[in-house]
Amino acid sequence: MLAGQNHTRYYMKSLQKNRIVYTYAISLAVLLLSVILGILLGSTKISLSDMLGAIVRGDYQSTEARILLYVRLPRVLGSLICGMALAVSGAVIQGVLANRLASPSIIGVNAGAGLAVTLCSAFGIIGGWQLSLFSFLGAFFAVMIVSIGAKKWGASRGTVILLGVALNAFLGAISDTVKTFIPEVSIISNDFRVGDFSSVTYAKVIPAAVAIIVTVIVLQTFASDLDVLTLGDENAKGLGLNTGVMRIVFLMLSALLAGAAVSVCGLLSFVGLLVPHAVRRIATSEAKHLVPLSALFGAGFVTLCDTLARVVFAPYELPVGIIMAFLGAPFFIFILIKGKGGRRNA
Repeated sequence: MLAGQNHTRYYMKSLQKNRIVYTYAISLAVLLLSVILGILLGSTKISLSDMLGAIVRGDYQSTEARILLYVRLPRVLGSLICGMALAVSGAVIQGVLANRLASPSIIGVNAGAGLAVTLCSAFGIIGGWQLSLFSFLGAFFAVMIVSIGAKKWGASRGTVILLGVALNAFLGAISDTVKTFIPEVSIISNDFRVGDFSSVTYAKVIPAAVAIIVTVIVLQTFASDLDVLTLGDENAKGLGLNTGVMRIVFLMLSALLAGAAVSVCGLLSFVGLLVPHAVRRIATSEAKHLVPLSALFGAGFVTLCDTLARVVFAPYELPVGIIMAFLGAPFFIFILIKGKGGRRNA
């Protein structure tokens, strides 16, 4: 009897391991495909051979080379790092708040970063590390309000979501007030409000990319602590984890990811909700796999959506945030109705 149980346990572990391996393979394939399509496709039809030929010849002033180097490459890089950041941020926030409906866009984290970017624009800061820094501070301010409120009034799904809705509205009202008194900010931030990569430059992308990649690596080293924290405060303390300190650390790191992404692409919605849910369903909830898989799928998913936004109505271009809203809103309603979003181990 015991031998049969051990055999069954071994078989289940082997099956789970194979599923994770296959999921990594799929995520890498999606990522590679998204990069290739993002470089090849656009409103201007140029073959890869023409673009590479111009680079090889050293003709960097040609139309093909300029489109590749200054339009498509920074755009693909921006969509990759922003998708990675928002997906991982959503996975971490859901674990820390024990709420599968929590994500940077829903609980006000993106709105906090967005307010910071709006204020930066009002003072003439439109790129570089300063923008990423202030975006992080705004995101961290918002996520701490939600965290403190959830802990004080009970970390139920409804409490967190309603608090996030109220915070989104409040921070959005402040941003709109600034734009009313400083019209130049409103002109700059039209695409910012829905999420868009059309104005991405290396000056915006590189500082954010460094911060995002380093933060994801740090989160991966703390993966086991994140798993322990999701067990609940009492269980985590029983296992020797300083829950107060680690909760702050994880919220700071998730806010840094969301803030850096918002500084590049604006208020891109639902990535942090869709991707972690998909990874948990098809692979695992273990943080050591959840974090890297969310990063890979998030990067590929946003890049594919941005490519779709560029070509589906060419020569007109749709902001990628609209595509994400069409995909994310029905999914959010679905999981809300199903009632699985607030369970700790859903």
